[in-house]
Amino acid sequence: MKIIAVGLNHKTAPVDVREKLAFGGAQTIRALRVLKDRYRQAEFVLLSTCNRVELYCAGSRTGGVEPEDLIRFLADFHELPARDFGYFLYIHQDEESVSHLLTVASSLDSLVVGEVQIISQVKEAYKLACMAKSTGKVLNRLFHCAFATAKKVHTNTSIASGRVSVAGFAVELARQLFADIASAKVVVIGAGEMGELLVRHLLHEGCMKVVIVNRSYERGVERAQHLGVEARKWEDLEEQLIDAHIVVGSAGAQDYLFDKGTISHIMTRRRQAALLVIDIAVPRNFEPAVNEIENVYLYSVDDLSAVVEQNLRAREADMAQGMHIVRESVTEFMDWFRARDIGPLIGQMKEQFGRIMRDEIERFFVGARQDASCRDVMEPMVKRIVNKLLHCVISNVNAVAREHGPAEAAKLIDSIVRQAEEIAAGSDNGRKGQS
Repeated sequence: MKIIAVGLNHKTAPVDVREKLAFGGAQTIRALRVLKDRYRQAEFVLLSTCNRVELYCAGSRTGGVEPEDLIRFLADFHELPARDFGYFLYIHQDEESVSHLLTVASSLDSLVVGEVQIISQVKEAYKLACMAKSTGKVLNRLFHCAFATAKKVHTNTSIASGRVSVAGFAVELARQLFADIASAKVVVIGAGEMGELLVRHLLHEGCMKVVIVNRSYERGVERAQHLGVEARKWEDLEEQLIDAHIVVGSAGAQDYLFDKGTISHIMTRRRQAALLVIDIAVPRNFEPAVNEIENVYLYSVDDLSAVVEQNLRAREADMAQGMHIVRESVTEFMDWFRARDIGPLIGQMKEQFGRIMRDEIERFFVGARQDASCRDVMEPMVKRIVNKLLHCVISNVNAVAREHGPAEAAKLIDSIVRQAEEIAAGSDNGRKGQS
């Protein structure tokens, strides 16, 4: 078996590339089912967030799925030429893939290091894969390993202290750019997890006028009542921007909700009063050209990089400790993963060692020793000796697998098994000669 990860993120690709490859929930399930139908022996999980799109695959080393197949699939699914995004992709295999996922789940690869939303997003990606029935034994174990590692990192470090979410930094930006944020009217577009997080940060800053506008008015009202803020209908969205000071885009949408022309018209009605737009949605809610309008200040998720750099510097020690935990988990998982390929061979080796042990005991207890009283004591003792020797052999096999790969370890075990078979056959011949 091999594990492949193909993807791009905020470090390798700008938002205008990421949004072209983004998957909604229904799209994710449909994509996974297509992949599973096409490659029935392989396993797949698809992770799509505002900052990354990553496709994980576990399959056979011979005749299985290759990275090029996954890239071609992404291109075909989104009806994009691969050349439009291929330059921004990274490809990981086996241990690198495992390390990458564990680093992602632990929020050590996030735009905002230490943010807690990513583990929920990874869990949701795994849940969708389970619904699509596209995952299996290898990725099941890998993703549960990722969940456990993330929990350990957040429990044993201070990486999640302070402002550790994109939403938190968005509000921090608003506070820096808008002098009296407490008296500002803030319109939050979207009532999802990111929208709720934004509202909580805004309330913490003392904002008295926060309005949630969501496509589903009922869901918007429910979320607004839960948070103690206002809700307005989707058709009132443009009107709500007339007297807003800050607008935050966090709604799921495949196309821009506002283009330059629409915002220009709104600004005319506002008599050119300054408007701060923080667009943290991917795909984006606001056309980038909106930033060209006078007195409109548009910031996308990628524009948060300066504040993010401050966050990184403040968390260097926690990141180092977190990566140490990740490396330990990677080693543990890879020991299990490598043993999967050589497990049946190890079983054969154990069987042959047991056969030799039994044959030698039978050879010893013949003739005058056939009814010796020491047999009840000797058999368990010999078995313990053989098991200890087996443990030494298996430890060396695992070392070979780590240093030289499963194929070399398999060759070593195969050689031991053949020698053991020859010894066992010799024991059988010797017993026949005695009889």
